[in-house]
Amino acid sequence: MSSLPPCPACGSEYTYEDGAQLVCPECAHEWSPQAAASEEAAKVIKDANGNVLQDGDTVTVIKDLKVKGSSSVVKVGTKVKNIRLVDGDHDIDCRIEGFGAMQLKSEFVKKA
Repeated sequence: MSSLPPCPACGSEYTYEDGAQLVCPECAHEWSPQAAASEEAAKVIKDANGNVLQDGDTVTVIKDLKVKGSSSVVKVGTKVKNIRLVDGDHDIDCRIEGFGAMQLKSEFVKKA
């Protein structure tokens, strides 16, 4: 059994090789294996000032952020230690003292 990556468009596991391309039989998406590898390496998450963020960094909140489902607010200047970068709309997974586990958008933080 081959270990081809799933389709980046639909996630189908039934991809196959057609010459130098990989093809998905379910959505007909075609891509090259080298392009997929370079896209993964090129994904960089930056803060509001354009500094590159990494796992374990400490960041500071630059805007009052309302906490969804609560009446509380994360205030400007709140330090968040030991962040974890994730894929999705909210790029940062973290734990804020007094609030617990949260997800933040990188555009609302700056590297401390």
